[in-house]
Amino acid sequence: MRRTVFNEDHEAFRETIRAFIEAEVVPVYDEWFAAGQAPREFYYKLGDLGVFGINVPEEFGGAGLDTHKFEAVLYEETSRAGVNFGGSGVHVLLALPYIKMLAGDEQKKRYLPKFVTGEEMWALAMTEPGTGSDVAGMKTTAKLSEDGTHYVLNGAKTFITGGVHADRVIVCARTSAPREDDRRFGISLFAVDTKSEGYSVGRKLDKLGLRTSDTAELAFVDVKVPVEDLLGEENKGFYYLGANLPSERWGIAFGAYAQAKAAIRFAQQYVMERTVFGKPVAHFQNTKFELAACQAEVDAAEAVADRALEALDAGELTAAEAASAKLFCTEVAHRVIDKCLQLHGGYGYMNEYPIARLYADNRVNRIYGGTSEVMKSIIAKSMGL
Repeated sequence: MRRTVFNEDHEAFRETIRAFIEAEVVPVYDEWFAAGQAPREFYYKLGDLGVFGINVPEEFGGAGLDTHKFEAVLYEETSRAGVNFGGSGVHVLLALPYIKMLAGDEQKKRYLPKFVTGEEMWALAMTEPGTGSDVAGMKTTAKLSEDGTHYVLNGAKTFITGGVHADRVIVCARTSAPREDDRRFGISLFAVDTKSEGYSVGRKLDKLGLRTSDTAELAFVDVKVPVEDLLGEENKGFYYLGANLPSERWGIAFGAYAQAKAAIRFAQQYVMERTVFGKPVAHFQNTKFELAACQAEVDAAEAVADRALEALDAGELTAAEAASAKLFCTEVAHRVIDKCLQLHGGYGYMNEYPIARLYADNRVNRIYGGTSEVMKSIIAKSMGL
C-alpha cells in the first residue's frame, strides 16, 4: 500500500537522519548500551543537525514548522537501525509543547534558543513514588515565599526519562490543596533549573529496556524557583497535562509501530541467512506464515499510526482516538516482536542482536503514557459505557 503521509521534505530528512545514525550512532551504540545512557555531547550534535528546532519558531532559532511528521521519521529510522537517541525524545515530544503553549514572551526568549542548540536539555517530572498514574495524588509542593519572589519546592519524583542529563525539568507540584469537588485542582508547572541549590538527581534507574535512555529519581529540598519560571497559571497544571496527553500517546503508538516494522526487517534478514537442516530458515512454511501474519499486523498498525498522525497535525486527535491508537499499536508490537524473536532461536535472546534489545525496549510501551488498561477505560468512556 502506498503511504501518503510523507512528502519529499520528509524523505530528504529521512536520508539525512539515516546517514547520521550510521556515522554517529551505530559505531558507538554498544558503548552507550554498556554505560546506560547516551553521552551529553551527543545532544549538541542533534542540535547542530536541527532536530530540536523543527517545531520552534524561527525568531528563536528554529525552523518554524508545526508538524509531528519529522518526529515520525525519527521513530522509524532509529527503530530501523535498532538504536535510540537517549532522552532526546522527551526533550522534543513532551517538554516543547508545554513551552510553546504556556511560556510567555520573556520566558520563550530565555528558554527556546538554548533548547534548539541542545545547550539546555529538558525533561518532564510528573510521576512520584507511590502515585504512578494518579497524577492528582502527588505530594510534591511548591509554596510561594512571603515576599512573592519565588516558590519553595519540596518533594520527589521517579521514572524521569532524561532526568540525569536534564538542565531544566518541568516539575509538577501542588501550589494549593485539592478541592472537595475537584482533587485535580491545585497543581502547577515549573521550569526548574537543575543547578538550583537543593535539587538533586538520585539513582539512575536500572531498567529492563531503553538502556541508553537515562531515567532517574529526583529530589527537591527547599529548592527556590523564581516566580518567572512558573509555566502558565497557578493551580491549572493538571488541565495543561491533559491537553498534551494525546500527542504523547500518539508518540508511543507510532514508536511501537516503528519497532514492530523494524522487528520484521531483522527477522527477515536473519532467517534468510541462518540455515537449519541444510536449508535457510526462511525456506520453512512456518517461517513464511509467521512473518506474513506479522506483516499483515504491521500494515494495519501503520495505517492506524498514520491516521493518528494526520489528525494530530490537524489539531483534531481526541483523547479517545489517541488511546485507541496507543492500545492497538502497542499490542501489535508486543505480538510481532515476540514472534520475530522466536524466529531467531537462541540468538534472539542475546543482547548483541537488535531483536533482543527491541524486545526489552518495547515492553514499556504498554505501561508508560498510561497503561493499556487505562487506554481501555478511556475508550470505553467515549463509547458511553
